[in-house]
Amino acid sequence: MPGKKISTKEYIRRYVFMFIGSILAAVGLEVFLVPNQIIDGGVIGISIMASHLTGWPLGLFIFVLNFPFIYLGYMQIGKNFAISTLFALTSLSIWVSVLLPIPGFTNDVFLAAIFGGIILGIGVGLIIRYGGSLDGTEIVAIILDKRTGFSVGEIIMFFNIFIIGSAGLVFSWDKAMYSLIAYFVAYKLIDITIEGLDESKGVMIVSDHPHEIAEVLMARLGRGVTILHGQGAYTGESKQVLYSVITRLEIAKLKIIIQEIDENAFVTINEVHDVMGGKVKKRAIH
Repeated sequence: MPGKKISTKEYIRRYVFMFIGSILAAVGLEVFLVPNQIIDGGVIGISIMASHLTGWPLGLFIFVLNFPFIYLGYMQIGKNFAISTLFALTSLSIWVSVLLPIPGFTNDVFLAAIFGGIILGIGVGLIIRYGGSLDGTEIVAIILDKRTGFSVGEIIMFFNIFIIGSAGLVFSWDKAMYSLIAYFVAYKLIDITIEGLDESKGVMIVSDHPHEIAEVLMARLGRGVTILHGQGAYTGESKQVLYSVITRLEIAKLKIIIQEIDENAFVTINEVHDVMGGKVKKRAIH
């Protein structure tokens, strides 16, 4: 059955948020990072160094250096991604040029790295969340992931360590270290913007009292629980494993509940990057 088409209202919403994200990213760059010679990773970092060495506009480098990756994105990911990325990059390039005459807010390099990373991370996170991208190295990493034994994250990290390390040669090693701080701050804010502060966690519980724990989780947390049937490899005994999805803020309460019922229960908690469907919805618990 064909998938549901995205409404015009939803398209407008996506592009509005990507536009806002590009403004925030430009503010993070031109108001905080660039005036203090701090770079970000990826193509934006290369663009900052190239602009410094040549004196040409930063926005020009951001657009031109990323343009070949738009084509790769079109071939590897799809038309909508390529259009969204083109829109985001064009908007960022324009806003970087608009904000160029504005002086930096602070000469404290550490504050610039922190606040520049925060604002840039939120901006990039909004763009990614609504279907675009500002960094061509992500697309290259996806292609190399299929041909090498390295993950996408490992390839991107390698690129960025090399790029940020190059800032030591272009600016100074102090600025390279501050750039590393800005990169990790931005990286974390991207995750928070995409996933939200209310991050989802997948929980698996192996206990001799599975039904009691399941009933209390459903009653006190309002979460659905699935019972999986397993078997201990060493003992051969049948085991019932509970699986549920909770928020990061509910982890402490979950641990208290399990400790009250079975202090010998085995619990694993993992990141959940996205949640779809499900018939049991969260309800307020008083």
